[in-house]
This record gives sequence, C-alpha cells and structure tokens, in this order.
Amino acid sequence: MRQQGISRNLLKQIKFSGGRICVDGQRVRVTYKMHSGQRLEVTLPPEIPSDHIQVSNTPLEILYEDAHFLVVNKPAEVASVPSHIYADDSLVNRVKGYLIRTHAASQVTHIVTRLDRETSGIVIFAKHHFAHTVLDTQLKQHSLKKTYFCVVSGVLKVKHAVIDAPIGREPGSFIKRMVRADGRTAQTEYWVAKRMPATTLLRIRLHTGRTHQIRVHMASIGHPLVGDFLYGQQTNPWIHRQALHCASVSFYNPFVQKQITCYAPMPADLATLIKHESQL
Repeated sequence: MRQQGISRNLLKQIKFSGGRICVDGQRVRVTYKMHSGQRLEVTLPPEIPSDHIQVSNTPLEILYEDAHFLVVNKPAEVASVPSHIYADDSLVNRVKGYLIRTHAASQVTHIVTRLDRETSGIVIFAKHHFAHTVLDTQLKQHSLKKTYFCVVSGVLKVKHAVIDAPIGREPGSFIKRMVRADGRTAQTEYWVAKRMPATTLLRIRLHTGRTHQIRVHMASIGHPLVGDFLYGQQTNPWIHRQALHCASVSFYNPFVQKQITCYAPMPADLATLIKHESQL
C-alpha cells in the first residue's frame, strides 16, 4: 500500500475512520501478508467538508479535470486559501462552490499547490485524500514540475543560472522572507527568455517550494520582480502587482497512468507590461 502512494496518515484514516482493506474480496488487517496474483482493494473513508469554508459561486477557469484532480487558472488578486481578510472568495471558496454545483463525490477542497494572492497561474486541487497524498509525494520527490514566467528589474547578462541560497524569515516580520545562512535550502533555476531595455523576461523552474522563493531569490541578486512592493518597488505603470505567472505544471496521474501537463496563457496585464517594456 505504501508503494502505491498511501501515506501513514491516510492509512490511519482508512483503519479508524470508516475505510476498508480487502484482499480478493475479503476484509483483512494491515498486517495481512499478500501473495502474488492476489487483488488488493482499498475503500477510502468518507470525507466531511468543513462548515467553516464559505461557498463562492464565482466561475473557475478549468484547465484539466478528471475524477481525481482539478487544475485551474487562478487570476491575480485572488487568494489561494481563505483568511480573515479574504474569507469568502478565495480560490478554495470557488472550488468548493464548483464541487457542490457539480455534485462531486467529495466536496472537501484539497489544495495541492498554492500561489501568492498577486501571482497568477496554475493551481492544482485533488478531489480526494488519496489523490492529495499522491501529489504531495511527487512534490517531495521534485517530480511535479512547475514553470513560471516573470519580469525582473534590470538586464540579466547570464542566460542561464541556478540560484542556490537558503531562505528564512526576515527578523521582525511575519510575512517577509530573506536569504539567510540558517534558512531552509532553496534552489531557483532561470533562463533568459527576452532582454528588454530596462527589464528581463525570465522562465523559472523551482527545485524547492519556499514561501516567496522566486521573489526573494531575484531580489537577492539585485533584480527584484517588477511591481513587487514587498521586495522591490511598485512603480511600473503597466502592472500593479508582482510580474509573476505560473505558466505550466506537469505531474504523473497514476489513476489514468499518464503524465498530465497543463498550460495557462499569459494574463493581459503581464502581456501588456512585456509589450511596453520592449518598446522603451
């Protein structure tokens, strides 16, 4: 069962919260020793949705959907998860409304990947706990791939590089991060996609998933993201957020036994920024 992606936490839920484990149609304990040719069937426990998550009926832009995963394109200025500030129209609220409207088997919102509120692009949801566990494992093994595009201040001379610098909290701030020797390991790989007179368009691949990783790493080498009020300056007239977009994700779907790759088109404000920066 562990080899099939069932975590210890999920196994506990199966054992104690209404799930079932059967071999050749007969219910067994987890200590049962299987033999070649036997059939294992696992029934997941029922999932109870949280009453604390409000329902939003704002439409979603769906990039991929099956019985196990839902991949959506998050607009900028929409929070990924609810908070005391954004309690009723985060992406999680919208997905919960969608699951209810479509009479999904489970109406629990399992968000797998997250983006900052001002960052646009792809966010993955799992439709049940097992699917969530599968993608969590891929995240830890770095086999779930995410590609970003961003516009940074200044012109980068190096076409391709990896920023390998640990990230931790900035003293005195609950929000801001910084490169610091005692931080958590973080690697950001980038390629120059287009050089413009005063800015550079980059393609980014994350090898770790630290909070604000791209924003912190680019600021640390003297090229903060255009429009980033926290790590740079929000002074560009063409965009009023950090110029960052999650453009593609790729993961393995074991339930259909194929690689799933999704793309999110460049949003209008980022495209406008690139157009005007190119004409300077």
